[in-house]
Amino acid sequence: MAHFAELDDNNVVKRVIVVNNEDIQDENGNEVESIGVEFCHNTFGGRWVQTSYNNNFRFNYAGVGYTYDTNLNAFIEPKPYPSWVLNLSTCKWEPPVPVPDPDKRYRWDEGTTSWVEVPL
Repeated sequence: MAHFAELDDNNVVKRVIVVNNEDIQDENGNEVESIGVEFCHNTFGGRWVQTSYNNNFRFNYAGVGYTYDTNLNAFIEPKPYPSWVLNLSTCKWEPPVPVPDPDKRYRWDEGTTSWVEVPL
């Protein structure tokens, strides 16, 4: 199965659908994104980009509210906090301060831009 994300005018994902592999194959049986995009557009209208459920391409599996960055060719989740920065090698948001101890539970406190331990 192939997955395609519909984009709005700002490249924000509106929905993600599953398409049968047969609907995106060329005459030689090769899966071709442009055929899938055309299939989605002809069936549902809108603008479509293929996404990978296994994150094999475009870094992250698209979700509603994610943005498709054409320069990075990546789907990027909504920014969780104003202080977090995008790691361009993973296209994931990262806190400005690493988690102090990975064996403990924390929540992010944006007001202090720090981790606060959560009791178990």
